[in-house]
Amino acid sequence: MFDFPYFITMLPDIWEAFKETVVMIGIALSISIIIGLPFGVLLFVTDKGLFWENRFVKNIFGFAVNLVRSIPFIILLVALFPLTKILVGTTIGPIAASVSLSVAAIPYFARLVESSLRDIDKGVIEATIAVGATPWMIIKDVLLPEAKSTIIRGITLTVISLVAYSAMAGTIGGGGIGDLAIRFGYYRYDNTIMISTVVILIIFVQLIQLIGEQFAKSLDKR
Repeated sequence: MFDFPYFITMLPDIWEAFKETVVMIGIALSISIIIGLPFGVLLFVTDKGLFWENRFVKNIFGFAVNLVRSIPFIILLVALFPLTKILVGTTIGPIAASVSLSVAAIPYFARLVESSLRDIDKGVIEATIAVGATPWMIIKDVLLPEAKSTIIRGITLTVISLVAYSAMAGTIGGGGIGDLAIRFGYYRYDNTIMISTVVILIIFVQLIQLIGEQFAKSLDKR
């Protein structure tokens, strides 16, 4: 049963857990965009028939992306404990969890960026090359502007995936909503907290999807 008075008393803990989740997602998303965006562009422009065609680079980076994406997140989280310890000095808490979240999100977002760029009409790229545009001009003036709406949708999908990953990170000391759900909802059989965390995550994801989709539509000039 849902105990509303108890829920009210637990609101400070729920709010603190939610803030930790937002911190984890914010850090991981920022890093995934900073690294994953150029990574995704590189995967696209080094492909066959494009202006920076390079099979070796394409295969190396493609292998690295597929390697990380093939590892289940909970295993990746544990495997990166040594690296996390080196970088932040601890393996517990939202900042520590952000390391594994970032490593998981970078290749995921890179593939979404690559997929977005593949939707661009190759005739547009060829026309730009024909007028003497440099590779950098093609990337910043053609590729990214043409794909901006689908890249925004990719960011939205990445955030939603990070919400799920952050909940898993909470199960082994990452903090956030997942940690609260495990400590209270599972170990203490607290249905009020379990229901609350599930509802909060559902609402959070729906808001992210709605905002992301509306923003993407506002940028889509097609």
